[in-house]
Amino acid sequence: MSLDKTTVKRVAHLARLRVDNDHLEKTAEELNNILSWIEQLDEVEASGIEPLASVTGHSLPERADEVKDGACPDRVLSNAPDRESNFFVTPKVVE
Repeated sequence: MSLDKTTVKRVAHLARLRVDNDHLEKTAEELNNILSWIEQLDEVEASGIEPLASVTGHSLPERADEVKDGACPDRVLSNAPDRESNFFVTPKVVE
């Protein structure tokens, strides 16, 4: 597949890219190089190969989702500027 300047200009317009007329030839050449590289990938024998979600094949470690209350309200509230019982006291924001 080979792209000419007219096709590159149309693709640039569709992609909402501004390509000056003096850069069309160079852009066409670069896009043709990319397309030829992609055509080379089509020659690779890949039948029977499962698609990969990760190249490492590892899954992320999971932990049990447990609800914990912390059991240390005094330590949690030790730096609170103002507290009431086991809660932070915040200034009123909405009237």
